[in-house]
Amino acid sequence: IRIGAILLAPVIPETSDKIFAQLGTDKTGYEDLDSFGALIPGTVCGESFILFSRLDEKKLLEEVEAQAAAKAAPAEAAVEKPEGCAIIGFDDFMKVELRSAKVVACEKVPKAKKLLKLQLDLGYEKRQIVSGIAKFYEPEDLIGKKIIVVANLAPATLCGVESQGMLLACGEEEIKVVFLSDDTPLGERRR
Repeated sequence: IRIGAILLAPVIPETSDKIFAQLGTDKTGYEDLDSFGALIPGTVCGESFILFSRLDEKKLLEEVEAQAAAKAAPAEAAVEKPEGCAIIGFDDFMKVELRSAKVVACEKVPKAKKLLKLQLDLGYEKRQIVSGIAKFYEPEDLIGKKIIVVANLAPATLCGVESQGMLLACGEEEIKVVFLSDDTPLGERRR
C-alpha cells in the first residue's frame, strides 16, 4: 500500500498523503521504493477512514438524468413563435416554384464578406444566384450538392452581381442550407 501511494503521489497527492498518515510512516519518497517492508514493526498507525466512498448508483443516475433534462429544457424553451409572420393562402403558396438544383460552381463575391455566387443546374436550364451564406460555407463545400431554389423569384442585383433566384435555408444566427439527397432529380418541383 505504501509503495502504491508513493507511485500514485504525482496523480493523487492529497490521497497519497492521507495513506501515509494512516500508515504512520515518513518513508514517502522515490528513494524509499527500493526497500520492501520499510514500515517499522510496532509503529502506531494513524486514524483510519474511508479514502474513496462508494457511489450511490441510484443517486448518481438521478443526477445524470436531471442534468440531461436541464440541458434539453432550454433548447426546447428557446423555440418561440415568430412575431409578425404573414399569413398567406394556399393559392399564394402554390405560386412559389421550389425546384431542385445542383451547384456546379461557387465562388465568393469580390468586395462582399457575406455573399457567394452559385452557378446552378436545374436540369432544364443553368442559372446564377447570389446568397448571403459565405460566413457559414466555403465555396468548395457547396460544389456538387443538390439544393432547393425559389425558381420564380424576380431577378435582383447584389453587389453588382445578378441573382436569378434564392436558395432555401433555415436559421437566424447560424444559417443551414437545406441539402437534398444525391439521387434527387434536377428541376423537380418541391412541395
